[in-house]
Amino acid sequence: MIEFKQQQLYVSGEIHFGNAEHCYRQGLEVIQQQQHFPLQINLSQLQSGNTLALAIFIRWLRHTPQSAGLVFKAVPEKMMKIIQSCHLEQDLKFSA
Repeated sequence: MIEFKQQQLYVSGEIHFGNAEHCYRQGLEVIQQQQHFPLQINLSQLQSGNTLALAIFIRWLRHTPQSAGLVFKAVPEKMMKIIQSCHLEQDLKFSA
């Protein structure tokens, strides 16, 4: 589900109420070990971009320097629409 490789945090599978807390803690542990920011969050293997997953990512963001230490890559279309409808696209950073 959460794996750190090639200087990126990969999120894969599906985040749902049954595993959300575990995903949050796994990702937070990786983030807290980092010395260099921004950290790239790769969502290319995320099965479903839902509001629960987005809430976890925002919680992670709060644990980074100046709350701006994450860059999101390969954001699923559904999640991008949620981000836009919540007007968060100016608060989050994205890479191609």
